[in-house]
Amino acid sequence: MSPARKKTTTRRTPARRPARRTAPPKKGAAVQLRLVAATVAAQSAPPIKDVAGLMAYAYALEAEASERYSEFADAMESHNNREVAELFRKLARIENMHAEHILEEMGWTHPPAPPTGGWRWEGLEGPETADYTDLHYLMQPYHALQIALHNEKRAEAFFKELVQKTPSGKVRTAAKQMADEETEHVRLVEEWLKRTPKPESDWAHDPDPPRWSD
Repeated sequence: MSPARKKTTTRRTPARRPARRTAPPKKGAAVQLRLVAATVAAQSAPPIKDVAGLMAYAYALEAEASERYSEFADAMESHNNREVAELFRKLARIENMHAEHILEEMGWTHPPAPPTGGWRWEGLEGPETADYTDLHYLMQPYHALQIALHNEKRAEAFFKELVQKTPSGKVRTAAKQMADEETEHVRLVEEWLKRTPKPESDWAHDPDPPRWSD
């Protein structure tokens, strides 16, 4: 778990809402969220029957990740944390590039429609979609990259599980290729992290914290 995850001051919020200091959710609400997440996670892997279905999931995974990183960038900009905002913009562009590559590879002229009943992830959202509770208005580039690394590892695990659970040879082969690509993404982010300065232990301290009025 990354430092950003440990030192959060935000709860899960609607899209495009900036990071902010708030009290943690009530215990009952947290327990309820964990129960919902456990129920969803207990479901089997998505019932993918062909390569097109697999690539539709791959596209949705990348597109959703790109959108969330863009929302994170907006949140950081609202707090004048421009360095981290630009990093999230870059991550959003990278994920969007992955999504566009899938469209090109499949010869699709527009994004694939979701399956009946919507995308069936093994969590509340796609495995590469960052969690709003990871945000902190004082977070540094190292924290943002740790979020990215965590997401890439989840995407890698998602495709590896499909390799294990998919009966079709063609789909399994395609899932293995996607897993290998995510493994490479993990390696690249790890290398990026090595070149990024680690935050000081008191990185979250703000001698003049913002005041919020509801």
